Amino acid sequence: MSGALSSIYNNVNFALHLNTEAMIRLQEQASTGSEVNRTSDDPSAAYRVLGLNSQVKSLENYSDHLSDAIGILELSSTVIEEMVSSFRDTKGSLTQISNGIYDEAARNRAAEGVKHTLEQMVMLANSEHTGQYLFGGGSTASAPYLVQRTNGEITSVTYQGSYQDRNIEMAPNVQSSAFYVGEDIFRSDQRAAPVFVGSTGSAGGTGTSSVRGDTWLTVTGSAGNYNLSVDGGLSTVNTDGTNANLAVTHSTTGEILYVDTTQISDTGVDLVRAPGTYDIFSALIGIRDILSNENNFTDAQVREMLNSSLSSLDEMSGVLIEAVVSTGSRIGFLDDLSDNIQNLEFYAEDETTRLLEADIAQIAIDLSRREVLYQMSLSIAAKVMSVSLLDFLR
Repeated sequence: MSGALSSIYNNVNFALHLNTEAMIRLQEQASTGSEVNRTSDDPSAAYRVLGLNSQVKSLENYSDHLSDAIGILELSSTVIEEMVSSFRDTKGSLTQISNGIYDEAARNRAAEGVKHTLEQMVMLANSEHTGQYLFGGGSTASAPYLVQRTNGEITSVTYQGSYQDRNIEMAPNVQSSAFYVGEDIFRSDQRAAPVFVGSTGSAGGTGTSSVRGDTWLTVTGSAGNYNLSVDGGLSTVNTDGTNANLAVTHSTTGEILYVDTTQISDTGVDLVRAPGTYDIFSALIGIRDILSNENNFTDAQVREMLNSSLSSLDEMSGVLIEAVVSTGSRIGFLDDLSDNIQNLEFYAEDETTRLLEADIAQIAIDLSRREVLYQMSLSIAAKVMSVSLLDFLR
C-alpha cells in the first residue's frame, strides 16, 4: 500500500511540475510578448533569429555608409553647380568686353573680377566635409590643390590629391566612391591642334605638343636668327626660320610646343592655345593675363586674344556640366540602392518579428486550459491520496 501511494505521489508531483513549467512559460510569453525568450524555447527559431539579427546589423551599416555617401555627393554637386554658375557669369561679362564695349579701365576691373573668380574656384575645389576633402580622390586628409603665387597673384594651381578612388562597400559586393578625383572632373583631356594668336607668323608644327591651356610664345632676335621661348625667356631655342617642327621646351615644367618657324616674320609675343587641355584654373589664369595686358598688346590684339580664349570657358563649363550629370547619376544609383537596403532590412525585421512574436489570444486560451488542468489535477490527487483502509472494507 505504501509503495502504491508513493508511486501515485511521485506521478502526481511530476505531472503538476510539468504543468507548472508550462504555465510559467506561457506567463512569460504573455508578459514579454515573445514566443522565444531563450534558445531552449525553440532552438530552430532562435538560430534563425540570430542570423536575421546579424543581417539587420550588417544592413544598418550599409545604410549608414549610403547615407554618408549620398550626403557627400549632394554637397559635391552643389559645389560644382556653383562653379558652373561662376563660369557663366564670367563669360557674360567678358563677352561685352570682347565686343569692344568697355575701355582699358573696364578691362582692368574685369581682370580683378576674374582674379576673384579664380580664388573662388580654388576655395571650392578644396572644399571639405567633416574634415575630408571632396575632390582629392582616395586622399581626403589634405587639400588636393596647391596654389603657387607671384606677387600675390595665382600663377599656377597643381593637383596634389590621389588619382585613385576611395571605394567603400555600399552593399554586398557593390562598391562605390563618394569622393571624386579632381583631375577627372575639373580638367579636359581631349587635346586638339594648338591655336596661335598673334602677329609673329609662328604656327603649329607637325609634332604633338604637350603644353596645356594657354602658353605665351616669345619670339626675339631678327630674321634668320630668331630665339623662341615658352617660359618667359628663362630658356630659348634658336632657329634660322627654316624649321617646320621646332621643339620649344619649358625649362620648369618640361612641356613641349612644336612650332613651324618657316613663316615667322616679326618678333613679339603670341598667345598659343591648346584646346581640349584646359582646367578650371588655367582657363581663368589665361584670361586674367590677357585682360591685365602686361605685354602691352594693342586693343585690337587684346580683343582678338580674348575672343579666342572665351571658348576655354565654354570648354570648362561643358566639363563641369558633365561632372554635375555624373554626380546626379551616382546619387540616383545610391538612392535606389539605399531603398533596396532599407527594404531588405524591413523584411529581415518583419521575419524576426514573425518568429518571435507571441499570439497573445492563443496564449490566454492555453494558459486558461493549463490552470483548469492544474486545479483538476490537484482535486484528483487529493482524492487519490485520501484513500484509506475503510475504502476497501465497504
